[in-house]
Amino acid sequence: MIPSDPVMLTSFLNLKLRDNYDSLDALCDDLDLSKAEILDKLKAAGFRYDEATNQVR
Repeated sequence: MIPSDPVMLTSFLNLKLRDNYDSLDALCDDLDLSKAEILDKLKAAGFRYDEATNQVR
């Protein structure tokens, strides 16, 4: 299960992206998550995924 709080979700994703995955697509595929749902949650909280740096900002 991933965190529902947007700030905690951002931290969780950045940790996983930094340590284990080279893209959000790879993370979502491996953890069986919906990339669209994650991006929607991030956008609603004012965050976005930056493919160039592989980070949520």
